Amino acid sequence: MSETTTTVRLHPWNTGFTWVDRTGPFRALGADQVAQFDEQGYVVVTDLLDATTVERVRAEVDRYEQRIAEHLASLEGGRIAIAEDGAITFTTHLVARSDLLRELSRHPRIVGICADLIGADVNLYWDQAVYKKPEKPRRFPWHQDNGYAFVEPQQYLTVWVALTDATRDNGCPVVAPGFHRLGTLAHTYVDPLGWECLHDPEGAVAAEVPAGGAVVFSSLTPHLTGPNTTDAVRKAYILQYAPTGATVLRGDSHAGDAASREPCAAPDRQYPVLVGGEPVPGR
Repeated sequence: MSETTTTVRLHPWNTGFTWVDRTGPFRALGADQVAQFDEQGYVVVTDLLDATTVERVRAEVDRYEQRIAEHLASLEGGRIAIAEDGAITFTTHLVARSDLLRELSRHPRIVGICADLIGADVNLYWDQAVYKKPEKPRRFPWHQDNGYAFVEPQQYLTVWVALTDATRDNGCPVVAPGFHRLGTLAHTYVDPLGWECLHDPEGAVAAEVPAGGAVVFSSLTPHLTGPNTTDAVRKAYILQYAPTGATVLRGDSHAGDAASREPCAAPDRQYPVLVGGEPVPGR
């Protein structure tokens, strides 16, 4: 991050934030990987899932995503919010409907990464598939995940699992290292693309990752995905994890303090994966 050349504004609710480095011991990541995560806000894990698991997960997600794609195609204008027919789809809360994906959310390597980067008590916060289509190539703006819903603690975790090879050409994540240490930034809505917090930051890195790998980044790491200029769909499944007890702040951030806090505790999709450092078995 170049603080002298890139102007940023903090989110109005981001007061007194301090990034907390992890000190170990570590279960799933090497000390060098954790150091990169703390310094740059992300790390690429190229071999998170084996090929058989990737194939099973991709087939499962495809079934649910097809319904979303068909619904978008049936609508006048072909869009709901930032989802658009032929451009990008978001298929959310699949762990509440799929035993396979619920099991994946508790995968030992993923839970080990959570222990390394979050701590001993961790809940699943969010899950969604994001399919970037080739028919309408476009970027997805620079944003932080905590810019869409303000979660406290702000420092939670995104595991961006590649179900197909993610490359520069088909819209792999591109990250802006260093900004995560500032906490949540102010975002502006860019119609019809979504919320944006930066414009062309220096030092951006394309995080290419093969199918079965993952880009692991902070909820505070600004990132985008570029246009898919290939002839195939780029497929990703995203799992997000937060410290147990996390809350979402609601209200108009420009009007003062949050109007309310909601616990992240929906039992069908926001359940414990680590308690006291021990993995929680599935149902």
